[in-house]
Amino acid sequence: MFKPVNRYVLINNRKPPVENETPTGILLPDDYKPAEEKYTSYNVLQWADDIRFDLCEADSIIVDNSMIEEITVDNLRYSIIQDNYIVGIIRK
Repeated sequence: MFKPVNRYVLINNRKPPVENETPTGILLPDDYKPAEEKYTSYNVLQWADDIRFDLCEADSIIVDNSMIEEITVDNLRYSIIQDNYIVGIIRK
C-alpha cells in the first residue's frame, strides 16, 4: 500500500476515459481533449501524518485539477496532491 509523506494526500482517480465519439456519432480526433473544470471533488484514500488539517477516510476534497500529480510505480498509478492545494473538505 502507498503511504504519502511530506503533506501529500492520496486520492482516487476519477477521470473517465476520453471517448472518441460524441453522443451524436461524430468521430473526434485522437488528440481531442474536452474542456475540464478547474475544480473537482475526489475521495480521500490516505494522507501523510504531517498535513495541516484533519481528514477522515469518508471525506471528499475539492482540489485544483492542475495540481494533481500522477505517479506510476510497478504498473500501479497513484494520484496525489499536496495539502496546500486542497481548497475544501466535504464531510459525510
